[in-house]
Amino acid sequence: MLTYDVDVWSIRKRSGRPKPWELRWRVGSRPHSKSFKLKPQADGRRAELMAALRDRQQFDEDTGLPASELAALSSPTWYDHATEYALMKWPQAAAKHRAGIAEVLAVVVPTLVTSTSGAPGPKVLRAALYQWAFRAVRGLDGKLVTRHVAEEPPEEIRAALRWIADHSMKVNTLEDPALLRPALDALSYLLNGKKAAENTARRKRMVLSNFLRYTVNERGLLSANPLDRVDWTPPATDDEIDFRYVPGPTLARCLIKAVRDTEPRGAHLEAFFGCLYYAAMRPGEIASLKDTDCSLPPDTEEAAEEWGELLLEESRPEVGSGWTNDGASYETRGLKRRARKATRPVPIPPVLVRLLRAHRARYGTAPDGRLFRAAEGGRIRSTEYCDLWDVARAAVLSEQEQGTPLAKVPYSLRHAGVSLWIKSGVDPVEVARRAGHSIAVLFRFYAKILRGEQSRSNQLIARELNRADPGV
Repeated sequence: MLTYDVDVWSIRKRSGRPKPWELRWRVGSRPHSKSFKLKPQADGRRAELMAALRDRQQFDEDTGLPASELAALSSPTWYDHATEYALMKWPQAAAKHRAGIAEVLAVVVPTLVTSTSGAPGPKVLRAALYQWAFRAVRGLDGKLVTRHVAEEPPEEIRAALRWIADHSMKVNTLEDPALLRPALDALSYLLNGKKAAENTARRKRMVLSNFLRYTVNERGLLSANPLDRVDWTPPATDDEIDFRYVPGPTLARCLIKAVRDTEPRGAHLEAFFGCLYYAAMRPGEIASLKDTDCSLPPDTEEAAEEWGELLLEESRPEVGSGWTNDGASYETRGLKRRARKATRPVPIPPVLVRLLRAHRARYGTAPDGRLFRAAEGGRIRSTEYCDLWDVARAAVLSEQEQGTPLAKVPYSLRHAGVSLWIKSGVDPVEVARRAGHSIAVLFRFYAKILRGEQSRSNQLIARELNRADPGV
């Protein structure tokens, strides 16, 4: 029990004892004492207790310690605290968010150590934390436990976990916020030493902020969030897309055609890549696209140039099977940055209408209505469509172009689709809506194109002003 009822008495000497100098004090109704060999030692301890009284700290009746010392004594290590946090977040977090939390904790915790002597290699330590310490599984009793408790890890993983457990700092050491700086620096770089993209660093910093806020507000292990007291600026990065390597309309169509000509699976995925380009959909959204989501005009000559519409309401982003509840390699969720039941209508041009109609006629749908599926019927994997894309690049691009980032990944088609909309003069608000972006994200990634369109808009406005006031 904590109380302000404290008396600290004078030091007394008891001759004939190995530690003759005795300091006595009372907390509540309980007396406490500590003996010292030298008087200056007793004086120093008495000064510490008096300083705690002046700071209006409460004292613990059982131990006689000031509240700050009691907290330090009972403070867990950052490794133990991070493990508890990952388990606490697991039940309510989406699979990708679980993996994101583990990723950040696996970077931060190794920076909060008392010594690096005998440390395992960075890759081994990160794998031990990411895959075993901060990943939860169901134990034999059905309760969530960390993976290394329920399963037997390899010896190098066990050794890495033993090392971090022995060398992890106490949580209360971060009362000195300067100790957080190495963690922030580590979050700003990738494993290969390159700077992380600004949005990646920002996402990781947000996870760290939430973790520290929990440490302060819910656990009371720190007096304040050290993140708010560190004068730290992340390394500058450029999130703008390098449009030198985004395929234009002609190249995009050639690449999609090359995918179609890659047998035996290419034809099945022609419309998949068409959705990436003509509707600027995310791969997870395409993987979840159902026949009932497609509103297509009649297959008649009169309606050949009519537009259709896709009503998107679900996404199936890929994530490791260890992060999902059912062991699947993906999770079914709502659209990115939207409420679970929110929808996003996307108009699609006649060329995509024809691709989808032909795909449906030739391949039908999965039992749950999905248009695109793996050979075994499950969610189409990124490894499959990325392999097809590599073959298509090799068929379409010159040897020199293949050595550049030009259309390097299938996602380049989404960038190409959004870029085409902007260059066509579509209002940025409508572009953001169709692509499922926020306006802020659109302007951050597509700033170069938007600045060019602003110049054209200025010319149109100036022309209208001059027409209205020809004499000015």
